[in-house]
Amino acid sequence: MGFGTPSLQFLRSLKKHNNRDWFEAHRTDYETHLRGPMRALIADLDTRFAHFAPEIIGDPRRSMFRIHRDIRFAKDKVPYKTNVGSWFFHAEAQRSVGRDAEGGSAGFYFHLEPGASFVAAGLWMPPPGQLVRLREEMNHNLKSFERVVTDAATVRRFGSLDATENLKRMPRGYPEDHPAARWLRYRSFTLSRPLTDAQVTSPRLAATLAADFERLTPLVRWLNLAVGLGPATSRAVSRGKFSAKH
Repeated sequence: MGFGTPSLQFLRSLKKHNNRDWFEAHRTDYETHLRGPMRALIADLDTRFAHFAPEIIGDPRRSMFRIHRDIRFAKDKVPYKTNVGSWFFHAEAQRSVGRDAEGGSAGFYFHLEPGASFVAAGLWMPPPGQLVRLREEMNHNLKSFERVVTDAATVRRFGSLDATENLKRMPRGYPEDHPAARWLRYRSFTLSRPLTDAQVTSPRLAATLAADFERLTPLVRWLNLAVGLGPATSRAVSRGKFSAKH
């Protein structure tokens, strides 16, 4: 079971009828065409990660983001997202992402949205403590970081790091002529590429995502090592729990 035309149609319709009554009337469609296929995809990709990045996990219960928007402090009170996404993260980290995710990790993301789907990887807007550690690692191991983010094959497929949130000035404590000046201004460390509607509804979606994630593994591992999360060579099951062997 995968995504299909009904999956995209549900999201298009939700955009036009973004209210609780409509959603509840079509909840079965959501479960059948989006939540079910996404959970199956997460389980499939978790198995594939075991072969090239065993420290990364996909959990059908935790990897999929909720369709409900957090509207507590938002001016826009529309209750539902018009996309679905899933996050694959380090087994020794928390699932959380963003500025408040001090215990989070770099990882991999899949975004499904009609006409705007994409695949991505990295560390999005890390919290202050992690950002400090990333800058310190660049200060000491600049060449290894540049090898990862300027790799020709990676740049051809995913472009450059997203510079949307970059600082205009150097962070405090670093001179303007620092060898890593180009990178020290970054506040987010992600690479991505768009996916067509045909790709996300293809039976080969899991293989497509796995291939992209494998190409992006060097970036994710560099970032995770910088924040204290190492790679693994295999997976081991002990007392019913996943553990990464370093």
